[in-house]
Amino acid sequence: MMVSVGILVFDDVEILDFSGPYEVFSTAARVQARLAQAQTPLLCYLVAEQMRPVRARGGMKVLPDCVLPPAGDIDVLIVPGGDVTQVMQRAAVIDWVRAQSTSITASVCTGAFLLAEAGLLDGLAATTHWEDQAELQARFPALSVRQDVPWVDCGKVVTSGGISAGIDMSLHLVERLAGGQLAQATARQMEYRWNAHGTDHPAQPAASRLFRAA
Repeated sequence: MMVSVGILVFDDVEILDFSGPYEVFSTAARVQARLAQAQTPLLCYLVAEQMRPVRARGGMKVLPDCVLPPAGDIDVLIVPGGDVTQVMQRAAVIDWVRAQSTSITASVCTGAFLLAEAGLLDGLAATTHWEDQAELQARFPALSVRQDVPWVDCGKVVTSGGISAGIDMSLHLVERLAGGQLAQATARQMEYRWNAHGTDHPAQPAASRLFRAA
């Protein structure tokens, strides 16, 4: 079974917000294939509103793999942050995020603002970069901001703190999807000290395990 992990990119996206999760999921795919001695069923790719180079913060240019795919094509959607001022005004992007029928939709850093704008965080606990937590709470009073946690897991919707916290959250998602052994092996392969202690708020049913070692 192929599991697709789509990571949204846009102009002024924070580099580690999208590249950190990409590293986690692509490394997990390699490690899973080695442990299982079989081809990995995990596919990670970048999606954008247009098929053109995206200019990340700091000037890095990134070419997406595809334009916004139709609902149902992505199993796990990662929405990174950065300077989201312009992308939040892109109705096509917000509508696309809202329309996705994913097993898990997750945000990194100020990507939580995009999920909130799409109405996906109403009634849920969430987190974002520490500098933006007060603004997120004030702007979207229907959600409840959690502080001092790397990620908040509400089942189908997961949010993380700023920048490097997206790596911790992504390893947590690997653990949810494929088990702790693969998550630990992935962190070890990355030589990353994983902060595995976030906050679970099971307001929504947890996604089932989508891929396993063959």
